[in-house]
Amino acid sequence: MLETFGHLPVAWLLFAVLAAAAFMAFYVGRTQAVGIARGYTSQLNSQPNYHGYFVAMATIAPAAIILFLYILFGESLVRAQIAGELPERIRALGDLELAQYIDRISEHATRRDALATGNALFDAASDRYTDLVGLSRIAAILLAVLAAAGGFFFGRSRLSGDFRARARVEDGIKFLLFLCAAIAVLTTIGIVASLLFEALRFFSRVNVFSFLFGTEWNAQTGADFGAIPLFFGTFLIAFLAMLVAAPIGLFSAIYLSEYASPRVRSIVKPILELLAGIPTVVYGFFALQFVAPIVRASATWINGLPFIPDGFLAAQPTSALAAGLVMGIMIIPFVSSLSDDVINAVPQTLRDGAYAMGATKSETVKQVVMPAALPGVIAALLLAVSRAIGETMIVVMAAGQRAQITPDPTADLTTITVQIVALLTGDTEFDSAKTLSAFALGFVLFIVTLIFNLIALRVVKKYREKYE
Repeated sequence: MLETFGHLPVAWLLFAVLAAAAFMAFYVGRTQAVGIARGYTSQLNSQPNYHGYFVAMATIAPAAIILFLYILFGESLVRAQIAGELPERIRALGDLELAQYIDRISEHATRRDALATGNALFDAASDRYTDLVGLSRIAAILLAVLAAAGGFFFGRSRLSGDFRARARVEDGIKFLLFLCAAIAVLTTIGIVASLLFEALRFFSRVNVFSFLFGTEWNAQTGADFGAIPLFFGTFLIAFLAMLVAAPIGLFSAIYLSEYASPRVRSIVKPILELLAGIPTVVYGFFALQFVAPIVRASATWINGLPFIPDGFLAAQPTSALAAGLVMGIMIIPFVSSLSDDVINAVPQTLRDGAYAMGATKSETVKQVVMPAALPGVIAALLLAVSRAIGETMIVVMAAGQRAQITPDPTADLTTITVQIVALLTGDTEFDSAKTLSAFALGFVLFIVTLIFNLIALRVVKKYREKYE
């Protein structure tokens, strides 16, 4: 039985228990409120439904806390118990080796078709791990049921004709909304803290100035950690992407908002925004199989011209230009959709005033609408730049992985995100400068994108203050 519970998805079991308890509690609370009023619900301070909602909230809240605590600490407690039961020679290993050993036990125990490995100690530990997981899940379900029962009887005891059930329910909803906002904020803080902590460990071994201003990157061997080639490749590809996305996206937004008929807009806008739903790996295949060969063939043709010196263009199979062109196509919807919303937000009175002065449609767009929408358009472009800087898959597949500084867009380059993937792929040692450099790159990338987003938000705020 313990082995069966060791493989059951306890989260779904507890969710089913909570759902059933909530429906039952709502029905009982509503029925009790009607009984208190003897059918005259107008005598109640709150409607019967709110009494039902209150009892349901009182029932599921403590059980939900049990579920949340189990998700956070259940596996950690099981791993700690297993670690304490292992022989002394295993526990004498370092923390990293012990954690890896328990990881293998956990992986083997969670596989339903796992066979005996022949190692008696390992197999016994796997069976024990499964039993402990089963016990923890049974305990979590029982505690959730007991907590739900206690909350149910507490909620029923509070019901009366004068009870302000509606106010209590609204307070509970406000707390839930606050909790969701707090989770988002805490997640951001956790991301920053994890990046910052590991980045500081890296900078304790590598000089920060040599990292930020060095021109040689060879982190795989742990020899050079100069990140300038990575910054150069990242911003060059983002620049090429914006050369495609900015004019096409902006002109598309102007056409859809100012010139297109409602029928054309209803057809073209969803098709244009469909580009945002295509997986980036598909864009990567498109760049590698279609765009990159065209870029290389074009560069080879240019090199063959009589007035062009030999080797003027690199003409590599993968290139920054191929990745930049396809990335620009990918972020067109970001520019177009945001710019379209900004242009539509320009007050119609400005257009009417321009028409009254005798301006044409194009003059109104060029001299009235676009100057008014310019701050919002700039914010849209900055957000698109942030999206381009953080793209990984297209660059991995179409730009190459050579860390170099060259103005030739047909050469293969690498970016910060590509190097992060390369450094954290495969067997990694989280105590080496090579692996820690990935966190330093991630922290720098986070700071750069954060700056772009803050600038965009500031520009949008000024725009709203001007036209609200």
